[in-house]
Amino acid sequence: MAWAAGLLMVVPALIAACRALDTDATTPVPQLLSVLPWLTVPAALALLLAAAARRRVLTFVTVLVLGATAWSAVPYMPQTVIPYGLPLARVKVVAANVEFGQGTGALAQVVRRERPQLVFVSECDRACRTTLTRTFADALPHYASVEGEGSVGSILLSSYPLTDWRMIPAAMGMPGATAEIAGVPVRLQLAHPLPPVPGQVSLWKRELGRVKDTVAAQRTGPMLVAGDFNASQDHAAFRAILAAGGLQDAARRADRSRTPTWPMEGPPLPPFVQIDHVLVRDFSVREVRFLDLPGSDHRAVLADLDLRGPR
Repeated sequence: MAWAAGLLMVVPALIAACRALDTDATTPVPQLLSVLPWLTVPAALALLLAAAARRRVLTFVTVLVLGATAWSAVPYMPQTVIPYGLPLARVKVVAANVEFGQGTGALAQVVRRERPQLVFVSECDRACRTTLTRTFADALPHYASVEGEGSVGSILLSSYPLTDWRMIPAAMGMPGATAEIAGVPVRLQLAHPLPPVPGQVSLWKRELGRVKDTVAAQRTGPMLVAGDFNASQDHAAFRAILAAGGLQDAARRADRSRTPTWPMEGPPLPPFVQIDHVLVRDFSVREVRFLDLPGSDHRAVLADLDLRGPR
């Protein structure tokens, strides 16, 4: 039992230490950080085994590991002061990964029902782009897109006119633009870096770093960054984006930061991690909901926001 307790402690101790040291390290750390809250289970089991084996020192160490793992899993929020002014406009935002376009029909139903003003769509192939732009030509006539098949294509649909279109260089499309909402320019950016699978962790960090550099280049003024980040709040590279841009995770503001969005299909496993986010600056959050998209392996994020003026 003592040996089993020791072995069960190894992974929770390693991942909690990386979280505390604010590093994603390398494989398998980024992958295991995705399941950080679940690592309290083996840590708790290790404590029970150590206590049953009557090893005082081991029991004390397992208590420390369990405490560190549980502390690391506390929802993250940047320590910033938010100076809100009067609300200028109510804005509904949808961020969705439609998995190679397969969830396009389900997303179209969501847009018809919820009537958002901004829609960020990842993995929107050419057929998806055509369907969305034609179906919502009246409600969402403005868009910025990166054309491509499979996971490469992305599109940002808007009811507001878009200017200053730019794209973050990446393997998958990450378009951005500026919308004028209630007379205020709001920077919009779709995020969709590569996933941190073994062999491309460095590329994942590099692309998240480019998102961070983009938001850091515009430190003032309203901003919305949304999409499939392929990263959770437990990844240092994701938290660096929040810190660099003075951004807030809308789900965290709505106390929904541990709601899983992936994977919604595939092996018989429940979704276990939130990697789809809506990040905001100079917006207050009314509500965040997570919507199933049949055909996609992601849930969509619906954020109901208020654009705020200066205090």
